[in-house]
Amino acid sequence: MANDINSVVLVGRLTRDSELKFTNSGTAICRFSIAVNRVKRSADQREEEVSYIDIVVWGKQAEVLNPYLVKGRQVCINGELRQSRWEQDGQSRNRIEVVANNVQLLGSSSGQASNADGNGYVPRAQGPKVEPSGSRKPQQYAPAIEDFPGPEQFDDDIPF
Repeated sequence: MANDINSVVLVGRLTRDSELKFTNSGTAICRFSIAVNRVKRSADQREEEVSYIDIVVWGKQAEVLNPYLVKGRQVCINGELRQSRWEQDGQSRNRIEVVANNVQLLGSSSGQASNADGNGYVPRAQGPKVEPSGSRKPQQYAPAIEDFPGPEQFDDDIPF
């Protein structure tokens, strides 16, 4: 059997603010949808066709990205297609979504204010942070560069 490839790269704008939820085990899940435009040209006409794609991001990346994923934000998604199948009210249903492995924030959302740096990355307001069950210990960070001594004086009498 040949090795199959399931790889998706999309650039589009969010159609709504992202939604962050946690599984019972505490894993973060961030869901959102993007609109991807495609231009169709024929003779003298130029038509835009829009596709709406559902995206899901898992884990720490979901938690970190959630505040920045607001309606209108342009993003680049690298991921894979995943199909879910289930029965609802006696009818077979299915859904295809992109499971994102990497999400890059591209531009600011249309009409969004910029922060003091002017880079456009202004996260939406958040409520209190909810920690999954089981408290974590505070992280220990490496010492700052100021904590290390400066360069030592070199002996000018070294013959090389």
